[in-house]
Amino acid sequence: MQKIAFIVSYDGTNYYGFQRQSELPTIQSELERALSEIAQEPIAVVGSGRTDAGVHAYGQVVHFQTRLKIPAEKWPLAIKNYLPEDIVVRAAYQVKSQFHARYDAVGKIYQYRIDRGLVPNVFQRRYAYHVPYPIDLNLIGQAIPYLEGTHDFTAFCASGSAVENHVRTIYRIGMREEEEQLLFTFHGNGFLYNMVRIMVGTLIAVGNGKIPAEEIPRILASKDRNLAGPTAPAHGLTLMKVEYPMSIFA
Repeated sequence: MQKIAFIVSYDGTNYYGFQRQSELPTIQSELERALSEIAQEPIAVVGSGRTDAGVHAYGQVVHFQTRLKIPAEKWPLAIKNYLPEDIVVRAAYQVKSQFHARYDAVGKIYQYRIDRGLVPNVFQRRYAYHVPYPIDLNLIGQAIPYLEGTHDFTAFCASGSAVENHVRTIYRIGMREEEEQLLFTFHGNGFLYNMVRIMVGTLIAVGNGKIPAEEIPRILASKDRNLAGPTAPAHGLTLMKVEYPMSIFA
């Protein structure tokens, strides 16, 4: 048996998230179906984490075990015709037997895209949240540093999370403009259920004057989800990269 890790990109529009669900299309189930067809035996896939329905990925990481002796670098082309067009294996690596796509991850980078045009950009409608009203970027810039660092992010976690420890470290939150779009980048050691989308919703609320920037520390300390902003829509979110120690490679 050899263990292979894939870097996978997908458009999450037509899927009910990453995790396998009975009778519903998911990224995990499509990958497992394709791999099982190639191997002619059931193959289970383990992902670095779940992405919700409608969330996209540029750099999701999964691992699986197989008896097939296909060289790792051949896998992207070998699986291409077995997957739908909105799922692509960008790269593949042979990894050590103890590698785990979820437990060995040391960091993740997410991007959230906002369309600020007066009318929606039809070509970005699946990938950017349309916010046509004014947003004060200076106010958002004042709020961002409060979210960076190590905090208990209970107030920024949706109900239904099974995780008990809500302490996470945000290394950096970046914000930049690209024509009529506003891009947020979140780099941290891990993220809670809907955490990025709630942070985005909160920053937008700061930008339109509904939440003062200086209230962010109080919201964090309260651990009260009701004090943070709304959850931004899923389709603006993309998992860009999952980080691992270099020692994972075989």
